[in-house]
Amino acid sequence: MHPPLTLHKHPMCVEIIEQFQRCHMEHPIGKFFGECTELKIKLDKCFRQEKALKRKANFEESKKFKERLQAYRKEENAASNGE
Repeated sequence: MHPPLTLHKHPMCVEIIEQFQRCHMEHPIGKFFGECTELKIKLDKCFRQEKALKRKANFEESKKFKERLQAYRKEENAASNGE
């Protein structure tokens, strides 16, 4: 099962999504018997790549947030000990 095929949410996979949707339109019965399977496999790979990029970006963002939080805690700790 794949996520909803909205083009604006999957900018990396637009071309494959369009091909996949076209295949389903051109082969309304054949899609149940593997007519569009190759495109489905390509689509799944594209979604995996897209997710890996998002995961990496989120990890980097969380790393920066943790660093800012630790710096803030050090400042607060120093300020409260200095009083």
